[in-house]
Amino acid sequence: MTDTDPRTERERRIIDVLMSLGEGEVTTYGDVAEVAGYPRQSRLVGRILSTTDVDVPWWRVVNVAGVIRASDPGLQAQLLAEENVVVRDGRVIRAPIGRFASSDG
Repeated sequence: MTDTDPRTERERRIIDVLMSLGEGEVTTYGDVAEVAGYPRQSRLVGRILSTTDVDVPWWRVVNVAGVIRASDPGLQAQLLAEENVVVRDGRVIRAPIGRFASSDG
């Protein structure tokens, strides 16, 4: 992003975290906020996801319980499944990378 970028520092930092998420990595709004330096501001992440014009991997972000909260949960589940993320009843059960990765190998 350039010096003439109209985005706020908070938005730039959150977008940077979102852009760093890899294929199959699922995280939470709160985790994104924490890594960006804004602990306990998960709603800020949700607002930025819903308003930014940057093409971010929004489908890799869910709530703390793994529940999909996107405006199109079916699309989010489909995009996650394409990255080998297991979604059942609108909730991430297991992901290859991140908070929902299986610890059993």
